[in-house]
Amino acid sequence: MQFFILIIFVLFLLPANAQVVRQPLSVRYAGLGAYSKNFSDIFSATSNQASLAQLKSAGFGVYGERRFMLEELNGYSAVIAVPTSSGTIGFQGDYFGSAAFNESQLGFLYARKITAQVDIGVKFNYHTVRIAGYGTASAINFEGGAIFHLTDKLHTGIHVYNPTSSKLGKTGSEKLASVYRFGVGYEASEKVFLSTEIVKQEDQQVSVNAGLQYNLHERVFIRTGISTLGNNSYVGIGLQLGFARIDLNTAYHPQLGFTPGLLLLINFKQAEKE
Repeated sequence: MQFFILIIFVLFLLPANAQVVRQPLSVRYAGLGAYSKNFSDIFSATSNQASLAQLKSAGFGVYGERRFMLEELNGYSAVIAVPTSSGTIGFQGDYFGSAAFNESQLGFLYARKITAQVDIGVKFNYHTVRIAGYGTASAINFEGGAIFHLTDKLHTGIHVYNPTSSKLGKTGSEKLASVYRFGVGYEASEKVFLSTEIVKQEDQQVSVNAGLQYNLHERVFIRTGISTLGNNSYVGIGLQLGFARIDLNTAYHPQLGFTPGLLLLINFKQAEKE
């Protein structure tokens, strides 16, 4: 328990002026296909909501990880989205931590095509932080992005999280960090996709995230990548089983160790959008 309290103190209380946004370490894995057309999926929305404008059928996905193999640092994420004639609507829920300390976020998202070359997306969030014995603090914020399809193979985009620096709780003594992203994706072939993303989170150094997806078979693919911030790397394999997909992946930190993750994605039958 003392070790757990120390982790909480270092990771959550010491940082600073802006509360760090704690996304899953493997969010780079799950959101890798955001800047593409043929490699994107429902979890691409974790990197840029505008990617859901390309969604062809309704879907549901869940993801879970155990950060650094510690039970107290479990993270979970779930996304559901439905394309309509007016755009794609969806919901996302995230949870990180344990009963002693946890963060959760519920969000409503919307994405649509503006032109054949431009997609946009936005998400409104209710963010909550709970510390046992100290109470709860909440904040409302939003995020949004745009994706530009420069050619059939080359795609780029921008995304911003919490640009208004929402304050936590009634006193407003802490605020959620703002995060800015610029991404580029290149579909080298039907089997190979390359992605690079530059991320700047408030009060942290710039991070460059690079990733690769290679389709071994029409039902099997592998993904790998690295983030310069913390020198985190990941690798995973995905298996398509009819309307369902299962991914096994792990992220690695050179000092803190492994973070295993499991993703399940289900696509519901629905006519393609026009």
